[in-house]
Amino acid sequence: MKVKEPQQMNVAFAAAYNSGDIEKLMALYEPNAILAPQPGQRAIGLSAIREALLGFLRLNGTMQSENVYCMHTGDIALLQASWKLSAVGPDGKPFELSSRTAEVVRQQPDGSWLYVVDHAFANDS
Repeated sequence: MKVKEPQQMNVAFAAAYNSGDIEKLMALYEPNAILAPQPGQRAIGLSAIREALLGFLRLNGTMQSENVYCMHTGDIALLQASWKLSAVGPDGKPFELSSRTAEVVRQQPDGSWLYVVDHAFANDS
């Protein structure tokens, strides 16, 4: 699924995550993108991003993500989303993860948008 408007990135990410399909998630990133998958961690480039996202998929949760704002100029946009992941831990107890993001996306030659920077825990430094 190609994202045609930058403010649709967060909904597209949640849909890709909820599908459980790593290829759908990977299709949202530029080759040299950077992802902050957890506080204090960075994954740079598609190989590292794939590894980080596979770990995230192993949580087998359900994600909701909503765009908070989109600042768009030319082929670059700055986004913030509010997201929540609901899952069940190995101990059988339900848990939730949530945060706000800080993201930079860039419009591609075909008109679609991809992540350049995806900081899932924007309250992290």
